Amino acid sequence: MRFLVVSDSHGLTEELSIIFNRHEQEIDDAYHCGDSQLALVDEHLLPYHTVRGNCDFGGDLPLERIEETAEGTILIVHGHHHDVKYDLNRLRYRAEEVGANVVLFGHSHVAGALIEDGVLYVNPGSIRMPRGRSDKTYVLMDLENGQATVRFYRSEDGSAVEDLDVSGKL
Repeated sequence: MRFLVVSDSHGLTEELSIIFNRHEQEIDDAYHCGDSQLALVDEHLLPYHTVRGNCDFGGDLPLERIEETAEGTILIVHGHHHDVKYDLNRLRYRAEEVGANVVLFGHSHVAGALIEDGVLYVNPGSIRMPRGRSDKTYVLMDLENGQATVRFYRSEDGSAVEDLDVSGKL
């Protein structure tokens, strides 16, 4: 299964559509980890399963999503209620509570992924205001037979950011 993951688009609209359209034929689903600053009914956000971030207002977006897939359980949060700018401990606890083997989050705008104790943690970075590097990034994540591969791409042109890629067993 292949998933498109974006986060922290902070009002961008066309870029969300461009990224989705770029990969629509090769993905099974798409997730937005919050701070879209768009309403759930915005046409540019509609292809994405989205959670509410600290800059999203209104009650139309959930604070978290738990998605059951053939490859396990995916927990999607923004991260502001989990102190992700400091460490991943609260995310680890929540993943354990819901039995998630994949956790998708944003908030820090810092792109990265790691596999720890059989759980994959992915922050796709920001497609608007990245931190820690200049690349505005999103992720394509493959899950198959207990294996995960996370590949990072630049939002502007879809080119690979290979030094961030992670692969391993869940």
